[in-house]
Amino acid sequence: MAATPSGEVPVIIEVAVNGITSPEINPNVPLTPEAIAADALACLEKGAAIVHTHNHDISLTGEAAAGPYIEAMTPVLQARPDALWYPTLTSGDHEAKYAHIALIHAELSLRMAAVDPGSVNIGGAGPDGLPAGGVYKNDYAEIRASFELCRSNGWAPAMAIYEPGFLQCVLTYHRVGQLPAGSMAKLYFGAEWGLSRRSRGVTFGLPPTKHALLAYLDMLEGTGIPWSVSVWGGDLMATPVARLALELGGHLHVGIEEFYDPDRSPTNQELLAEAVALCDAVGRPTATCAETAEMLALPW
Repeated sequence: MAATPSGEVPVIIEVAVNGITSPEINPNVPLTPEAIAADALACLEKGAAIVHTHNHDISLTGEAAAGPYIEAMTPVLQARPDALWYPTLTSGDHEAKYAHIALIHAELSLRMAAVDPGSVNIGGAGPDGLPAGGVYKNDYAEIRASFELCRSNGWAPAMAIYEPGFLQCVLTYHRVGQLPAGSMAKLYFGAEWGLSRRSRGVTFGLPPTKHALLAYLDMLEGTGIPWSVSVWGGDLMATPVARLALELGGHLHVGIEEFYDPDRSPTNQELLAEAVALCDAVGRPTATCAETAEMLALPW
């Protein structure tokens, strides 16, 4: 099992500030560049080491997608040159998914980029209550191209692990020495509301349980790949996964993008405060942006 006694190892806390969350799901979600900038700065000041953000419209590509990101993050980086952040991927073929990232990088010099090393069914309950939706596809050629882009541009891959098969792919790159510098595995657990958060009982991946986390750590054993945990369509802090991850040397991924509770609409700062409090309770400090860059051995 890939567990490290936590000791004084700082916890990398990533905050995913919005995602595809609508104001109907959580009225506190930041969507405009101004709101995203304010939220990102507040999170960085209160203990976040990495900020992940989306545009208000995930279908935007190329220049149309790059512009709002640059508008949002320019004031953040002016105030916090040390800040670590990365945008999401867009829809379309592989070139379209990353076109805006190259444009952003030309303006703001990104140090990280999203990589989704696998494919997964995403959806919710249809009219009859059965699963309905589509496939989020990233085939092996696209995955190879994503890692090559990261390597050639000096981007550290923030690797979303929706399913165990995603991690099997990552481990293959690691075994042959082709995993780019700075790689981090974000272990996604599917809670009862899933990604859509509009219907109960249709989700993805492993559930947020002790044994599910231990299964992932068995796979990571001996690799030294840094890892974090997050719960999609639920509350990470209400599961056994968050504390166990901290006790075993892992990190935390929180934020409005993945959180859902039909009886609660927290801000990103509130979710971050809960994560920091748990770190304090376990006895681990939170990592600064500079410490995170060193811990992940970012390429530059």
